Amino acid sequence: MRYLFLFVLSCVCVISCKKDKYTSAPQISYKSIENNFISSTVTNSGPAFVNFELTDAEGDIGFKGKDTAFIFIKNLLTGLSDSLIFPDLNKIASKNFLGVVNASLDKVTKCKSLPGNIIHTDTIYYEIYVKDFAKNKSNIIKTGDPVYFRCQ
Repeated sequence: MRYLFLFVLSCVCVISCKKDKYTSAPQISYKSIENNFISSTVTNSGPAFVNFELTDAEGDIGFKGKDTAFIFIKNLLTGLSDSLIFPDLNKIASKNFLGVVNASLDKVTKCKSLPGNIIHTDTIYYEIYVKDFAKNKSNIIKTGDPVYFRCQ
């Protein structure tokens, strides 16, 4: 009987602690980094991109006239941060919106220079969050994979 009670209690705890997937504040979760080996010395190395999943109950994400949602990205090595405007998602953003976002890290991919312009490789992680039209701020995620930036 005691084990049955503990089993039922643990099931109730698991069910009651589960977060709702769609909330007024956007929720994001890290997926991956694309092109995570880049170089400042090679002209065609291209920018790195971060992929993350985005959910929002109202679907008030994107760019619509004066209402704009933003992606905020911070380079944890240099402290450099910037914001990106979402594209126009008016045709696809709806209630209980779920999508995967692919954002360029080009504006915040900078390295720490060393004396004598020594070529070296920095390992960079990023923090990311988004704000919707109502200025609801999402949770903050940290990229799970680094960007290796060969710089001078």
